[in-house]
Amino acid sequence: MSPHASLYHRRRAPHAAEVADIPWIPVLQPAERDYAVRQLMVTEAEPGEYVCRVGKPVTYWFGVIEGLLKMSAEDSEGRTMTFAGLPRTGWFGEGTALKREIYRYDIQALRKSSVCGIPVDAFHWLLDHSLGFNRFVMHQLNERLAQFISAREIDRLNRPEERVARTLAALFNPVLCPGVSDVLRITQQELAYLVGLSRQRVNEALAALQHQGFIRIEYGGLRVLDLQALRGQGWLVKPQRADFAL
Repeated sequence: MSPHASLYHRRRAPHAAEVADIPWIPVLQPAERDYAVRQLMVTEAEPGEYVCRVGKPVTYWFGVIEGLLKMSAEDSEGRTMTFAGLPRTGWFGEGTALKREIYRYDIQALRKSSVCGIPVDAFHWLLDHSLGFNRFVMHQLNERLAQFISAREIDRLNRPEERVARTLAALFNPVLCPGVSDVLRITQQELAYLVGLSRQRVNEALAALQHQGFIRIEYGGLRVLDLQALRGQGWLVKPQRADFAL
């Protein structure tokens, strides 16, 4: 297959291990599960490639098998607002799929990512036939609303430490990203894309958060030591200069 082929033309059936990582599969009854697995497709998105674009009609409900995506949109003045980072096991776009409408946001790969999708017709079939799936989607929608409200708040924060802390906390959401452990594999540049700050400012903010004991910088990522502190407000720390090689 040509590397220039579209994401759609690069699609394939998922491997058994990939299916096992999908968080909503266990809530299905055997017949529902068999149906869903037959409908699932996986594709590989290269860094910078778009999985969804503003204005395009919804065709699939998507999730991240491996990698990191960014959900964002531009306002009327051309400024980009990031709604969420989407790490492994995160599924997104359920509201758009429910209403069968056009996308109001872009989904872009920040690194090479494996993305899974189920056709929107199959998504609605599961809604019509599976109580467990309905509950899963309901919890997703409820948590997504809170996430978007938080994203608006983060966008208005002036202190880099708070912006980085709240963005990190959102990536550890146990409902939207149940497969993320207490260690997040992410680079400073990827985090900078999500937060909307320079890599240097993110570096300083991470150093400050580590100084406070909220996180620990590790090779290739970071470990969260106090998730509740990252979610909280009212703490002010002075950035500690350091150069961590995330």
